[in-house]
Amino acid sequence: MDGLLAGDAGGLSVLVAVSVLVMLHLLAVHRTAGLSLAGAVVATLAAAGVAAARGEPAHYVAGVVLTAGGAVAVAWATGRARRHRRAHRSARVDYEAGTATVPLFAALAERDRLAAELHDVAAHRLTGVVVSAGAALRLTDQERTGAALQHAGEAGRQAVRELERLTGLGEYPALATFTDIDALAAAHAVDYRRTVDMAPATSTEAAYRVVREALTNAARYAGGALVRVRVEGAFDHEAPGVGRVATGDPLLVVTITDDGGRAVEPGLGTGHGLTGLAATVTAAGGTFTAGPVGQDGQPVGQDGRGKAGWTVRAQLPAGAAPHIRRWRLWRGVIAFDYALVVLAIALSLGVSLLSADVSDSFGGVLPAASVVVLSGLHAVPLSRRSRAPGRALARVLLALVLWWACDRAGWTQAPVSDIFLVYGWVELTLAYSAGVRLPLRRGLFAPLAVAAVGGLALASGRGITGSRVAAWGVLTCVLALPAFAVWSWGRRTARRRDRLRAADARRRVLLDGDADAAVHEQRLRFAAGLRGTALRHARAVVAAADAGNLSAVREEARAGLTALRELLSGLRGRDSDDVGDERAGEHSPPPTTAGIAALAGRYGGSVRYLGTRRPLPAVVEVSAYRIASTLMAVGVTLTVRTVHDGVEVSGPAPAPPGVERQLRAIADAAGGTFLRTGGGAVRVWLPEVFP
Repeated sequence: MDGLLAGDAGGLSVLVAVSVLVMLHLLAVHRTAGLSLAGAVVATLAAAGVAAARGEPAHYVAGVVLTAGGAVAVAWATGRARRHRRAHRSARVDYEAGTATVPLFAALAERDRLAAELHDVAAHRLTGVVVSAGAALRLTDQERTGAALQHAGEAGRQAVRELERLTGLGEYPALATFTDIDALAAAHAVDYRRTVDMAPATSTEAAYRVVREALTNAARYAGGALVRVRVEGAFDHEAPGVGRVATGDPLLVVTITDDGGRAVEPGLGTGHGLTGLAATVTAAGGTFTAGPVGQDGQPVGQDGRGKAGWTVRAQLPAGAAPHIRRWRLWRGVIAFDYALVVLAIALSLGVSLLSADVSDSFGGVLPAASVVVLSGLHAVPLSRRSRAPGRALARVLLALVLWWACDRAGWTQAPVSDIFLVYGWVELTLAYSAGVRLPLRRGLFAPLAVAAVGGLALASGRGITGSRVAAWGVLTCVLALPAFAVWSWGRRTARRRDRLRAADARRRVLLDGDADAAVHEQRLRFAAGLRGTALRHARAVVAAADAGNLSAVREEARAGLTALRELLSGLRGRDSDDVGDERAGEHSPPPTTAGIAALAGRYGGSVRYLGTRRPLPAVVEVSAYRIASTLMAVGVTLTVRTVHDGVEVSGPAPAPPGVERQLRAIADAAGGTFLRTGGGAVRVWLPEVFP
């Protein structure tokens, strides 16, 4: 009866243990890493507490901690891996469903880019022609008239070349530099000072556009005013406006101020300059403000020009992106590697501590110390299984050779042959990883090395009689079978992974082709409208200047500006555009990092892109979009920073309760990290990893 009761108690204990492991696995699947890891720790301590409550000796309790910890670690890590796989599958479904709208939104983005470039290049030239021609006609001075005609001819020819480039579907122009800004300021004879020499190319290009548009507007609306242009460095210690947060990053600050004046030639504006400029600056990762000058010299709004003057101010990134808080290793996809380390230590030390006679298992201080050190050397390299399997396998085999040497010297109690029979799965696991991660020629040495060193360990067993060298050869051949089997399994896994990546690359190429076709079609429509309007008037300006007819120069330039204004309104007007604004309104933006810009436009917010944008795995693209859609609100500015190994999305901390929990869940499922900073901001780091 006692035996039956003991058997029932043992069966109940096994059932409870299995139930706990299943619950921990499900907890890791459905909850974040921190919460599920806390559950794993509690379960391990509870097992130790039960053993201590039963009056078990200290070594037995320690063995329970190690053994339970190993089992719990595997349950937790497999749950985390399953959570990541589910996130990847969900992201892929959303990504493939949303890519149908990529060509449409690419065409709309190209439309906005062309409209901004058209306004920047042609409107700037034609405005200068109208202003100089009007001034010369009012003064009726022959010298001034000649200078105005010469300027009209040069500016008109430049406008024609730039418009022909746009209509000819040529390459994008080179980005402007500080030298171009210097030349632009010198051409307008303004009070100019620059105190910085280094900045990213995108920032100098945006700064050039800011200065050019501000000087053009000053010529239109503030004739005779003193214009000051400052290009300086600063740090983002303060966050002006709602929806922004301070970052402490170095800034390139561009400020253009005039002290007020009169409109020389009314009706020259296109009505889209400041809006397009704000979009340009934001796309470069900066912030933009413009308005009448307040008492502190800062712009106070955009309601219109007052006699006190006008200020345009842009803050742009001036240096490399700061260090990003990286994801914690135990949260990512390599958590399984660390779980294997815990399991290997648990099986080598924990099981020995559970023995009734620990002295028989360890055999004294020196053998015990040798076992502890060798167990660690044999287990810890598993932490590099996914990142450097070749080096990890070399270290494990070296630990096994050291174990063999200690066994030969009598420093260990258990023979190394028994150790390899129980813990040889470590070598086989790394042989599999070598098949997955290493190229064929390098990876081929992995199963050979496992078989050779494993055969050496088994050949030293006490039951071997006769020639141990011959036994080593035979056992090496026997071990080669499972070693090459798991290595081949890894090779098949690698080929399957490569096929999936190649299929993703092919789909992306096809998608990029569709987007490029939509962009090309948009540019064709744009060119067709441009040839019959602004380009015709620009050529007429050149012809009138060559003929010496200044009145015709002014009228043709004004007509060209009017045509530009109508063309820009047609491009950006929602009811007159047949490219797809209404169609875009019927669809959500594609769930990609590029689609965040369209998402921000719907909320009246903005997004700053930092770093070199490139195609990313679907889980990163979709997760970044989900983070942005969760953070996005009216007037909010988000920052999307791309670096070599992932993406960071940051913005103001959300106020509604429960949103932070949702952000943590999205980041955690993608293997990333959520961080709330002291400046009232949140940062979500999404690593670029493959399942």
